[in-house]
Amino acid sequence: MSRIGKKPIAIPKEVTVDLKGRSLSIKGPRGTLRRELPPDVAVEVSASVVQVVRQGEERRFGAFQGMARALIQNMVKGVTEGFKKDMSIVGVGYRVSMQGRNLLFNLGFSGPVEFPLPEGVDAAVGEKGVTFTLKGIDCEKLGQTAATVRGFRPPEPYKGKGIRYANEVVRQKAGKAGAK
Repeated sequence: MSRIGKKPIAIPKEVTVDLKGRSLSIKGPRGTLRRELPPDVAVEVSASVVQVVRQGEERRFGAFQGMARALIQNMVKGVTEGFKKDMSIVGVGYRVSMQGRNLLFNLGFSGPVEFPLPEGVDAAVGEKGVTFTLKGIDCEKLGQTAATVRGFRPPEPYKGKGIRYANEVVRQKAGKAGAK
């Protein structure tokens, strides 16, 4: 039984929910998000609440119910508040800068790495170019963008150099014990 899936989703006053067949559209002050719902759940929309209902009692129906409810909750939060990922760069000479809609990374490679931001994701670079923030209304797209950027130079375990999430803890390994 999916405890998360049973909880109703409260809809704020400034948000409108539109359900057409299996397509759910949510419009709010920050924008509009659309998603196709999984086939094993039904969605009931009332004036101020959205409820996700499972189609059967098997285990997979509960899993789809919880997933669908979490996706809809993230859509509602995205169009009202939005999401953001704070990231930092650790390493001598490692920097990031903005050029239009592109992020330009200096990560110790022979040349800079240029990353065009996907539609719906915005970025802001900190003062010294070692911190940056990714913002957007689609949680899934924002998370994938952050993971792609982190993949350019993931934090290495010996010195901790690389791109990391702001709250990420990188476990340090001991280097060569006999080096003097």
